[in-house]
Amino acid sequence: MVMTSTTQHTVEFIYAILETVADPEVPVLSILDLGIVRDVQLKDDGFHIIITPTYSGCPATEMIQLQIRMALLENGIQHFQIEHRLSPAWTTDWMTEAGKQKLQAYGIAPPEKKFAIPEDGVTCPQCHSTNTRLVSAFGSTACKALYQCSDCKEPFDYFKCH
Repeated sequence: MVMTSTTQHTVEFIYAILETVADPEVPVLSILDLGIVRDVQLKDDGFHIIITPTYSGCPATEMIQLQIRMALLENGIQHFQIEHRLSPAWTTDWMTEAGKQKLQAYGIAPPEKKFAIPEDGVTCPQCHSTNTRLVSAFGSTACKALYQCSDCKEPFDYFKCH
């Protein structure tokens, strides 16, 4: 993080604002938790915020950009650009550990393996058993798979690795 400032605002202030912008699909996660904010820079014409969507066709991307704009304007930031960068592609490795813990507490198994969709052994977010099985490669959204715990019998989403 760069220590730069304008007469009123700093890069750190922008990051603090971005921490309040929630993912529209999983509202317990901020866009910083998801790791989609790649950089914030202060340039002559204002702040440049670089974001990488989780998927190139993610339907939440436009909503996230709108929420960023609204949050910045509400906090008096008027000169900024949001750059949408697709390369390198987003990966679940960019998610914060705090974000993964928030997913677990919300009832969604966080990505924990290097496979997009493990056949079994995903940790159940309800009872923490690994006695689980894949029900469907498609969960409530394209970035999740549906599992069921064989111990507590609860179905749950798993956030796919990629």
